[in-house]
Amino acid sequence: MSGMRDAALPETCCTEPTLWLWAGKAVYVGPSLNIDYHSGSILCFAVGVDAPFTLRDEHGEQWSVRSAAVAPRTVHRLEAHGERMVFAYSDPGVSRSDRILDAASTRTGGFGLRLPSESALLELAAAGSPDPRALVETLCGPEPRQVDERIRAAVRIVREKPGAVVAAADLAAAVNLSTSRFLHLFSAEAGTSFRRYRLWARMLHVGEAVARGSDLTTASVEAGFSSPSHFSDSFHSMFGLSAAALLAMGTRIEILDSEPAP
Repeated sequence: MSGMRDAALPETCCTEPTLWLWAGKAVYVGPSLNIDYHSGSILCFAVGVDAPFTLRDEHGEQWSVRSAAVAPRTVHRLEAHGERMVFAYSDPGVSRSDRILDAASTRTGGFGLRLPSESALLELAAAGSPDPRALVETLCGPEPRQVDERIRAAVRIVREKPGAVVAAADLAAAVNLSTSRFLHLFSAEAGTSFRRYRLWARMLHVGEAVARGSDLTTASVEAGFSSPSHFSDSFHSMFGLSAAALLAMGTRIEILDSEPAP
């Protein structure tokens, strides 16, 4: 593993903020974040470790919950009322994403409210050293099937070369699919669009590079962002806060051992 800490923790914080990254997944455990409206590229989860949080959609409707899942490309805002939160991101494929959302106590649009694993999640998150893999497994449940091998191959290429300008047509040809069929199958299997997934892969690359000692500017350019402002705007749109604000909290980034692409 690699670790990084950019600043001292706030005196009021009782948990060191940590962001774990590994193949197709990210887990944050730490102090609540001041998050604006945003929409993620892949399925995301939120758990209020110490207290319920308020989840709002783009129309202003709101719910007070301890746990929720949010589908990709769903605009939302989260207001935490406790000190610690869990935010997790996973790319399980669209059919599995729907199953996860439908299993919640309430499914409304792109939101699954009050997850069935809520009690287990709270127990895991409250541990002195939470296990990020256990959190994701508890959130998502067992994988019922593998993603189509052609999409697995395309995902591997995107992850291995996040900074390369790889067109959908080129990837489609590489896996012997037409461009239209590839884009449709990618969305169905990966749970989000090819464009949004490529953006997610670039974000993961930036996080991994920073964890290994790179600065944000260098890491974002290497990941394929056209400029620091392009990266900053994209990060805020995806997560609802700036990368600089996340690091300023003293967030430690850890890279877990790599896994095969889904």
